[in-house]
Amino acid sequence: MRNRRMFVLMIIFIIFVAVMGFSIGERKKLTWPENFILDSSAFVQEWFYRPAGYIAGLFEDLSKLHDVYKENEILRGIAANYARDSIHFNQVEQENESLKEDLNFTERQKGLNNYQYLIAQVVSASNDPYDKTIRIDLGSRDGIKTNMVVVTTKGLVGLVNRVDPFYSSVMPITDLDANSLDASTKQIPATALNKKDSFGMIESYGKDTGKLTMSKIPEKDPIAKGDTIITSGLANVFPKGLIIGTVDSVQVGDFGLTQTATITPAADFNHLTEVFVVKIPDTGAETQ
Repeated sequence: MRNRRMFVLMIIFIIFVAVMGFSIGERKKLTWPENFILDSSAFVQEWFYRPAGYIAGLFEDLSKLHDVYKENEILRGIAANYARDSIHFNQVEQENESLKEDLNFTERQKGLNNYQYLIAQVVSASNDPYDKTIRIDLGSRDGIKTNMVVVTTKGLVGLVNRVDPFYSSVMPITDLDANSLDASTKQIPATALNKKDSFGMIESYGKDTGKLTMSKIPEKDPIAKGDTIITSGLANVFPKGLIIGTVDSVQVGDFGLTQTATITPAADFNHLTEVFVVKIPDTGAETQ
């Protein structure tokens, strides 16, 4: 009943305003009741119109804000994808450069000797100053054997001294004299590159100086500062032609009959991430 009454009152009010408007259209002057009603209706309309306008504007702003939020989400996603792709691209680029360097290394070495190079990743390195053992991710299932030589693209690293099915331990040349049980691995027969008459033995490493010592060099040996020292291959353990380092200085040895050279290692033992295990055809190395 209430809704019906309200509806009837609204209809009457509308008809009244319409009739009044029609009558006003025919007259130029309005009576004061007519002026009062028109002003009142205008006030009421304005009172309803402003909040309605504010509410409509609010909803419009909320709709725009939602669109902006969506756009920001899309932009954030694009930025995140760009950052991820940039990192991935940089990693791929670094890997490509590394692989190119590795490929050049293996191709260069294949031209010198008939060796096979097995790429291995360094998984750990001991922090013990008296035992600098390096752990790699190749083992007996990959054909790794004890006393196989390990190198980087720069130079000689050491020997495999323990082999497990999936991993192996490498003893670096900086610890050969201290930890090797086999006399044949305590010294490395070496020579100067492109100097046939040069010969010596890499016997020790100075932990304070970071240099290798090459001794038993003949008095008239042509070895000189700046020479590249490589393995001579005279022993059965270290194959020939592997870079050991560069001559830093040459001194007169015991009794003036021999010379001693200080060698800067070519391999960077502080940043070993990828190495090569040298596999010699028909090697007689013993497995564990």
